[in-house]
Amino acid sequence: MSTRDPYEKTFPALAPAPGRGFARTWWGHAWLRSLEDSALDGEQVRQGRKYARSGAVGAVSVRPGGLTAVVRDRDGTAHRTDVLVQEFTETEWDRLLGLAAAESGYIAALLDREVPPELAEDAANAGVELLPGIGDLDPRCDCGEWDHCPHTAALCYQVARLLDQDPFVLLLLRGRGERELLDELEARSTAEAEAPQVSADEGVPAVEVFAARGVRPPLPALPLLPQAPGQPPTLDTEPEAEPELDVDGVEFLAQAAAAEAYRLLAEAVAPGHAGRVPAAPLTVSEDAVRLTAEADDLRVRSRLAAATGRSRADMERAVRAWGFGGAPGLAALEDDWTPDRTTLARARAALAAAWADEEAPVLRRVRARWTSPDTDRQLRLGREGRWWPYRRVSGHWIPAGPSAPDPASALTTPDPLGPPDPPDPHPAG
Repeated sequence: MSTRDPYEKTFPALAPAPGRGFARTWWGHAWLRSLEDSALDGEQVRQGRKYARSGAVGAVSVRPGGLTAVVRDRDGTAHRTDVLVQEFTETEWDRLLGLAAAESGYIAALLDREVPPELAEDAANAGVELLPGIGDLDPRCDCGEWDHCPHTAALCYQVARLLDQDPFVLLLLRGRGERELLDELEARSTAEAEAPQVSADEGVPAVEVFAARGVRPPLPALPLLPQAPGQPPTLDTEPEAEPELDVDGVEFLAQAAAAEAYRLLAEAVAPGHAGRVPAAPLTVSEDAVRLTAEADDLRVRSRLAAATGRSRADMERAVRAWGFGGAPGLAALEDDWTPDRTTLARARAALAAAWADEEAPVLRRVRARWTSPDTDRQLRLGREGRWWPYRRVSGHWIPAGPSAPDPASALTTPDPLGPPDPPDPHPAG
């Protein structure tokens, strides 16, 4: 690294980086997220990542408010490339330095070339965004593109590697050099240590606190439910980067987790939530079926089936059962159980009452399943006490509808065409 003046540093070109990530630290990832979320053309960003991997980015000059480097195309054509970043105002620097100087741990972390996430959070709460956000990286390139091009994207990816090594690069971009920052932090810390100490609050007598024990402040208002689940960041990468990682599978799991978190939040803020009995957690096998019901990718569905020891046909039937009734519906498909005497007596009474005024169908029982041999229909009694309709198709019993509280309603359930929409994964019934 060479230094031309206190406010500009030039870093030599970095070696090619095949098969490795461009950021290891949280602030490096935040830098790249700003690039990837801002670019209008994702293909340009992907090309820029390939340029950076191949070593096409030359020496990088960092100064307050901007970055500059020469980036070469594959045919060797050189392009002057700049990325501009908004500098902090004096007021913003005063707030940031005041926060950093107030905590000795913040200064120690900066000296260790780390950015404490708490410092970034405190700064954001004070109106100072330390890391760039969407649209904060302003690209300029002599190739003529007005948005991020492969050259500006390559420069940003390379700078993420520099930020991993030295977060003071980010602070220089915001307008202050390392030496100046450290001198000012030391001066502020010394002034704070030498300031006269204010006597501690003597507190409130215990008798007063005990007397007011029945007075409680009102609870804060519930948070507003977002309009939709959050969108996890894309994990798109070149095939040669991490060949052992199934990127599509990881992206699917991230999206499924976001959807599940959104559902749980919706339940938590719904009226009457406090009085509900929490549903039992799903087993691994049940959760695999839930995920399969949400997956559009055939490879993901096949992997989930294999992971739970099901064939693809078995998994399709499981997904259909899940669609009609969640975990209880799946249990009716796969749990071939035998009712005890009390449960069996209640089931027989329900069957007798269901056809009290008309001729009852012929039903043959095997454990908790009653089959009508003349109609290829079947009733299954769930452990929760509800009746589940089944139809025999191509030699297999498949779920034919949602459960019913009585056997007659379940047996006459119309068989819908095609699989139903997935229900709530934790249905009440």
